[in-house]
Amino acid sequence: MIRITRVYSDKSGESHFEDIDMPLKNDGEIGFLSDKIPTKDIIFRTVKPDYDYDFHNAPQKQYIILLDGEIEIETSLGEKRTFKGGDILLMEDTEGKGHKTRNLQNIERRSIFITL
Repeated sequence: MIRITRVYSDKSGESHFEDIDMPLKNDGEIGFLSDKIPTKDIIFRTVKPDYDYDFHNAPQKQYIILLDGEIEIETSLGEKRTFKGGDILLMEDTEGKGHKTRNLQNIERRSIFITL
């Protein structure tokens, strides 16, 4: 299994975290694979070391794969979690109060967005 953290909005617009375990199937010598997930686009991104983005919504439903660095995400209810290179997020809070994101390391951070 691969752990994914989902960020979503509830009916009242509050943002939350949810941990999801993506099941993987044994495919022999090539390893363990998930089922296919239909996607639209892939976007590569870098942000400056001082990245600190106040409350905002995800522009669309998307996966974010962190390649390096370390970030803190804060929900509208004040819950904070830290994520680092290799972590996977599923951003679904396209409406509501949104979330905050800030770099925790003084480096230019790289990530990949996969839109759904």
